[in-house]
Amino acid sequence: MCNLYSSTRPQEAMRRLFPALTYRIGNLPPLTGIYPDQQAPVVRQDGPDLVLQMARWGLPSPPQFHTKSGIDRGVTNVRNTASPHWRRWLVPEYRCLVPLTSFAEPRGAGVGNAWFRPKDDAPAFFAGIFVPSWTSVRKLKDGPTTDDLYGFLTCAPNAEVGAVHPKAMPAILTDPEEWDTWLSASWSEARALQRPLPDGSLAIDETPT
Repeated sequence: MCNLYSSTRPQEAMRRLFPALTYRIGNLPPLTGIYPDQQAPVVRQDGPDLVLQMARWGLPSPPQFHTKSGIDRGVTNVRNTASPHWRRWLVPEYRCLVPLTSFAEPRGAGVGNAWFRPKDDAPAFFAGIFVPSWTSVRKLKDGPTTDDLYGFLTCAPNAEVGAVHPKAMPAILTDPEEWDTWLSASWSEARALQRPLPDGSLAIDETPT
């Protein structure tokens, strides 16, 4: 599963993709290494406004996966959307687009990562889920915190990712119509976007882009 990605597309490029975007963040530097539990940008519909904001990577875990001390370390990727735990957050109100320029999959112990990016550096987003103002204990020393959280869907891998990680890849959206569908359509329509990119659509690098 993807637990490391980069998001280096300039904010000016985001403005060109979404002219009506409202910014709830300041100047954001290129993020070449985004790990679970870190803050990263997401695009979501907030009532009539399309907004770009920061959120914490890691969705609420099912209660049975909390530690005995009540710590919830969060879920970064969601595969089983039929689970009752996730069903409440599959409506448009809780969907988001997670900007990425590349994502990593481990090649194996001591071998390092393979970094995948859309060919021609096409704009791309993970099909994300956004959970606002969620209170939980992520780190015992911090105690309860209230955070806006996000994660994204995974699916079967395409040929490029499957050669490195045969179990899964992130669900990635590269077409503006897909972005609009993900943010606004019913789940019966949007669920079709939980699918791999076509074979041959990803380039492989040794470092993030």
